[in-house]
Amino acid sequence: MLTILSALIPVFLLIALGFALRRFQFLPESFWPPLERLTYYFFFPALLFTNCLRVPLKDAGTGNLVLAMGLGVAAIAALALTLLALVKNRPAFSSVFQGSIRPNTYVGLAAAAALYGQSGVALTSVCVAVVVPLVNLFSVLVMLACGEGGKPGSLKGIMKPVLLNPLINACLLGLAGNLLGLPLPAFALRFLDILASASLPMGLLAVGAGVDLRALFRAGPPVFFSTALKMAALPLASLWLLRHFGVEGTALAAGFLYAALPCSATSYVLARQMGGDAPLMANIISVQTVLAMASMPLLLILFGFSP
Repeated sequence: MLTILSALIPVFLLIALGFALRRFQFLPESFWPPLERLTYYFFFPALLFTNCLRVPLKDAGTGNLVLAMGLGVAAIAALALTLLALVKNRPAFSSVFQGSIRPNTYVGLAAAAALYGQSGVALTSVCVAVVVPLVNLFSVLVMLACGEGGKPGSLKGIMKPVLLNPLINACLLGLAGNLLGLPLPAFALRFLDILASASLPMGLLAVGAGVDLRALFRAGPPVFFSTALKMAALPLASLWLLRHFGVEGTALAAGFLYAALPCSATSYVLARQMGGDAPLMANIISVQTVLAMASMPLLLILFGFSP
């Protein structure tokens, strides 16, 4: 228990520092958008690429990890969709749906690094490679069906930014290079490793800067439902699937940790662009991020995933 807490507390302290820096205006407001852009387009893609390049893909457990993570997300997405007929406000439903399946990869990679080291980060990168494209596809399709007030355009026009997502492409390129055995010059790998080293602290500061504690007092049934699916149902379903497919060791722990993450802040951008309920989405993100400080350690301790 102490090992898990001592590993995760620094991760959440960085999130808290990001919140404090923005709340007390230690840095100008103009600082945060460029930081998020640098992290999204350079730091995190470098981390994902290098780890996907190095992960042991020939290990049979890696393929089972991919299968279990994909099926877990699909199962929770299907469960969320069963309530579509009961929801009058469809833009609100689209935000609940996103909040039920989209993981905050920044928090996941930082937690995996703290708990399970380099192998945990590499295996989490594999989870990113399968889950991020899947949740983007599901979210876009639901937004097309339920979003209002936006200008979604054609499906081709909506899928273009998904296909150009730097996190998705970094994973796919890294996995392709891994499978093909393509060598990279040592200086290139070193350059990418230096970029990657900035990703976790910068990403966590950005996550904290986006938290709004007032959302805790505005939370209603949609927020609670989305949070229950994302932070309880999804990790439990994923754990059952991981064990069912025989995933063990660090791969099992990394997959469970990734399933237990709070909702991604990028959900707000999609909700705003495609006519979803953006204020509700912001509330879901903030509530889940704050609750994750307790729920993630609790779940890891409860199911015995000490490093």
